[in-house]
Amino acid sequence: MSRAIQADDPSAHLTREQFDEIGRELDALREEVIADLGPADAAYIRRVVRVARASAVVGRTLLMFGPGPVSFVVGTAALSLAKVLDNMEIGHNVMHGQYDWMNDPALESRTFDWDNVCPAPQWRHYHNFEHHTFTNVLGKDRDVGYGLFRVSELQRWHPAHLLQPLVNLGLCLSFQWGIGMHDLVESAPEPGAGPAERKTELASKWREFRRKAGRQVFKDYVLFPLLALWNWPRVLLGNLLANLVRNVWSNVIIFCGHFPEGVRVYTEAEAASESRGQWYVRQMLGSANIEGGRLLQVLSGHLSHQIEHHLFPDLPARRYPGIADRVRRLCERHGLAYNTGSLGRQYGSVLARNWKLSFPTTGWAVGGGLEEPTAGDSTAAA
Repeated sequence: MSRAIQADDPSAHLTREQFDEIGRELDALREEVIADLGPADAAYIRRVVRVARASAVVGRTLLMFGPGPVSFVVGTAALSLAKVLDNMEIGHNVMHGQYDWMNDPALESRTFDWDNVCPAPQWRHYHNFEHHTFTNVLGKDRDVGYGLFRVSELQRWHPAHLLQPLVNLGLCLSFQWGIGMHDLVESAPEPGAGPAERKTELASKWREFRRKAGRQVFKDYVLFPLLALWNWPRVLLGNLLANLVRNVWSNVIIFCGHFPEGVRVYTEAEAASESRGQWYVRQMLGSANIEGGRLLQVLSGHLSHQIEHHLFPDLPARRYPGIADRVRRLCERHGLAYNTGSLGRQYGSVLARNWKLSFPTTGWAVGGGLEEPTAGDSTAAA
């Protein structure tokens, strides 16, 4: 089935048969990995959980009882590591269902919760369903700029976008709160649902968010400082800094995978009536990888391989580096870009594009909504 496409669609040269071939090859790769899952994968995630818990215990103990500035620095670093692992390699990946095959209640995606103000059920809805189904489709994927940024020339410019570099800084420093409040909007109406039902649902979301955020604030900024008695100021500060480290790190990694130059956004018309192969191609062209070693991979939750994650969000993330070369070669065979670069290069591109698109660009129009796509308007985000 033909689709409406932008003038410079990098997949326009592919035939329906080639799209189908891509779909079959990636489906086969997924099944191959699934068939190979086993004890090594289970042992890995349980080891990461143990490391995160031990790091949290060490960090909180040093903050509460350690003497001098060295113990404060080490304690804050240990607690930061625990929060990063919990957010990226454990929470994000477990809630994707990557370890449901283990039948371990502690790693069950539908019941897992993380050390974050964002309620897990809300994250699973807007991230697992909305973002990973409608990746980079303007009007369908609310992760395209998070409703805060103009990340594509397809989005109309508004004077408020002049502030987006400052807004970007604020979101980076408080990222868990941005993620936590991201789903506090009325969902697409169910058939037969009226305004009253939608308002009831939204009120329920707010109550769930307030409960979760309240527990997190109480734990980090009331309970543990009180337990430290006279050491409460260093515990309060250490917890604040650990949350700040986690916020900044997760923001940088996620933005590098979604918003650098060359990552493509789609209109609803382009994504309509997609085949399986076309859906896969949208995932590959709508994502970007970060090059780095094993430490970067683990600390990023293996979102250093965002392309592979968007292709296979429910496969254990530790498997992404092992299949990345095959995905890259598939892209090369079919003349598709495989967007990858160093952390510095990708994040520099994110910041440069954020700055550029804060100003009117060629073909811009003031107001909300979608611009008519023109040649050169295909790259950007989310």
